[in-house]
Amino acid sequence: MTGVPAGTANSPSTSAVDGEREAAERLITVYIMGKAYEVPAEATIMGAIEYAGHQIIRGAGCREGYCGACATLYRLPGDYKIRAGLACMTLVEDGMTLAQIPSVPAEKAIYDIEKLRPNVSAIQQMYPTVFRCVACGTCTKSCPQGLQVMDYVQAAKRGDIAAVMDLSFDCVVCGLCMLRCPAEITQPLMAILAKRLYGRYLRKDSPELAERVKAVEEGVYEAEYAELMAMDREALSERYYARDSE
Repeated sequence: MTGVPAGTANSPSTSAVDGEREAAERLITVYIMGKAYEVPAEATIMGAIEYAGHQIIRGAGCREGYCGACATLYRLPGDYKIRAGLACMTLVEDGMTLAQIPSVPAEKAIYDIEKLRPNVSAIQQMYPTVFRCVACGTCTKSCPQGLQVMDYVQAAKRGDIAAVMDLSFDCVVCGLCMLRCPAEITQPLMAILAKRLYGRYLRKDSPELAERVKAVEEGVYEAEYAELMAMDREALSERYYARDSE
């Protein structure tokens, strides 16, 4: 019987394994808040910050890229552009210079949703700076979610609340569009108002939702809640990973 030599399709070669190990251990230089650090080449910005020894207390978010708390500005070698990304999603690059922006100051309008109507007047009253927009597109270019921010700002100026809701639905309120906007508009906060107006006045009725709310109010799930609350961490973890999921 003929033996199978090392390095064939049935056995990974030593060089291939070594190559994978080398790639996993390869370090690059990034500049975090102005100081150089050697970090793994395959790390996210958040992973690199922690690898460098920083303890992230604020701006860590959910680590899946949908909370917006880890907004980061960075530049790459030989590129004049200021780029934006979420630290939990964006991979580091050699020579990257970065700074985190955990929050951007913005005044949130205080309002009674029952006293507003889903049209342009609500935008005019609560977020009049929207009408300072010069349609430069900087907000869209800076959005790490790839949203058409300028388009929903224009929709707000027309009073098209449904369009604002739809176009801003995946906004994570990282604030990078506000930071870069020359007109100093608070786009995400205006979009939240539009989504609330849509939910209060324009959304379609959902019979299934009404049935579920009624079931909750009648205590249908109380026994299941009590069972979960009585479980220890290990049992909860086992139940979680055994659940049906798409």
